[in-house]
Order: sequence, then structure tokens, then C-alpha cells
Amino acid sequence: MAKRKIIEIERDKCDGCGLCTTACAEGALALDADKKAVLVRELFCDGMGACLDVCPTGALRIVERDSEGYDAEAAYVHVLKTRGKGAAAHVHGAGAGAHSHGFSGCPGSAACEIPAEKNEEGTEGPEACVKSRLSQWPIQLPLVSPFAPYFKGSDLLIAADCTAFALGSFHQDLLEGKKLVIACPKLDDTEGYIEKLAEIIKRNGLKSLTVAIMTVPCCSGLYLIVQRAVEASGVPIEIRKLVIGIDGKIAG
Repeated sequence: MAKRKIIEIERDKCDGCGLCTTACAEGALALDADKKAVLVRELFCDGMGACLDVCPTGALRIVERDSEGYDAEAAYVHVLKTRGKGAAAHVHGAGAGAHSHGFSGCPGSAACEIPAEKNEEGTEGPEACVKSRLSQWPIQLPLVSPFAPYFKGSDLLIAADCTAFALGSFHQDLLEGKKLVIACPKLDDTEGYIEKLAEIIKRNGLKSLTVAIMTVPCCSGLYLIVQRAVEASGVPIEIRKLVIGIDGKIAG
């Protein structure tokens, strides 16, 4: 065993809501007979802490101690058996032969806000660069938490994966001033997408909701998912729909 980051649960604070069990993509957490959160097996916990964002009582925290290393392949098999193939696809590190003792999780999935960088006024010509307008992380729908604080009172952009590559001015014209969630209605396993988006909409008092999709027919599925999420949320928010052409122009 080696020291690594892992979840620790303050049992007295746990109210048995179960939100952490669904937030953990690796299936490392469960409720016991007393409706208290427990670690199923230490090797399933990647130490990333996605569960921290959703715990309403502060019963969870990350500690560093001696533990079995995170085993991505074991976590994959566990989730595959308990939740199915779609959920197993989101287990961090699975499929790469991962069994790395001491691995502390996927830092690329940790939620964080990105401070805005002030642009230098008057920059122009061939040396000018386009500044990123991305202001939070993560952005992939399976990884974001409906409880992430940056969604509160935000202007939310839900974009199909390809839109940022097709539209050269994506950052300036679509993303600036907004929080971002991306998804692909064709290649993703979209099970649970409606429910997660409904939670984001219901809990955060969004100022506006924009959906950006490509002109290709399969991409319209993302707009339908968002429509159903709004209906499920019960929040009367208008959806602004933008359609991006393969030629890089906003078609509608």
C-alpha cells in the first residue's frame, strides 16, 4: 500500500440522501442498512472527489492515507455489473489497462472555475490571438455536477461537441459570458442526460438557456433532450436554438 487521496465519510453527518452514490462514476459509494454512505471498496475510489460537490451536509472529504491503489479496470467491471454498459463507459481510466497503485484519480475531471483573462485592447494584425472564453471545468455532460456553484444564476450554453470546431468564432460569439456543457447525441450513451440537465435547470435559477447544434440531422437529438429536460424541470425557461452549418456559419 502507498499513500494516496481517497474519500473519507463522517458518518454522523451523513443524512442518507444518496446523491454521492450517483455522482461517483466508479460506483465506490453505497448506502448501508442504516442509510449511511460507505465505501464499497477502496480500490474503486479514484480520489477525484466528484461526490463532494453534491453532498448537502459536508459529510465527505478527501484525505491522504495508506490505501489500495485505484483500480480502473476493477471499477469498470463493478459498474458494468451494477449499472450497465452506459455507466461503465464513464469510469475514469478504464479501457487503458489501468491498474496503477498510488493513482489519485483523474485531475482533468475536477470541477474548477477559470479566472477571466483581461484582453489587451487594440490588439490586431497577424500576431493577434483569440482569447479563451471558457470559465469553468469540467464541461462534458457526464462529468458536470448540477450542484456546481458556477451554474448558479448563469447563462448556460449546451453545445454539441462539433460546434466549437465548425464555428471559428465559437468563443466570442457563443461562449463569452456563459457556462458550458457539451454532449454528442449520436455517439454518447445519453441515458440519464435528460435527468441531469433537468437538475441543472431546476436548481440553479438560470438567466438564459442556449442550445447550439450542427445542421446534420442526428444533432437535432440534443435539442430534443434539452426540451424534455426543461419540461421535466418544471422551470418555464425559453430555449434559444442556434444551428451551425458545416461551412462554419450560423444557419439559424
